[in-house]
Amino acid sequence: MALGTGCTARPGKSRNNRTGSWRVFRPAFIHERCTSCGMCRIVCPEGCIGENEEGLPVPDYDYCKGCGLCAEECPSEAIEMKKEEK
Repeated sequence: MALGTGCTARPGKSRNNRTGSWRVFRPAFIHERCTSCGMCRIVCPEGCIGENEEGLPVPDYDYCKGCGLCAEECPSEAIEMKKEEK
């Protein structure tokens, strides 16, 4: 099945699709700075940023690759990339 323009592919939920284990950096969300604009969810190529009960972004670290696009595009600088600690 081909995806049309403007579609966002969501990560699979099987064990084979979990890609977060080889990440070098992970996004750290600073909710006090967040304006809930949703830009991080829009730019995430893996579609792995959801939201909590308060409407604040919450990443699914099982699928996050640590690319940093969310931090780069956040207008309120509410996301910092931190070195992954294993």
